[in-house]
Amino acid sequence: MSNIVEYIHNNPEESQRLLGLHYEQLKQLIKKAIELHNQKKELAESKKVRIILGGGGRKSKLSPESQIILTLTYLRHLTTFQLLGIQFGVFSSCSTLTKTLIISRIL
Repeated sequence: MSNIVEYIHNNPEESQRLLGLHYEQLKQLIKKAIELHNQKKELAESKKVRIILGGGGRKSKLSPESQIILTLTYLRHLTTFQLLGIQFGVFSSCSTLTKTLIISRIL
């Protein structure tokens, strides 16, 4: 878990200032987004014709909760990828940041 995620959990009153959402709203958003993500993932898996078993491939470096908070941080502060990478413990040139922001916009 990144420092910013831990900080928000330890100081819920700061979530409004940091992300633009009250802590309860943030928890609801995270819960709903994870549910929606899982539904879309299951639907996509049900339509696939697999030759090789699922489960291979690269795992995400960030948890779904961290991805949502990363997106909210970016949208609220328009932070550079370099600073986001430092805050969330991923490389700024890493596709994790780009992929996270693209996926979040689709949801």
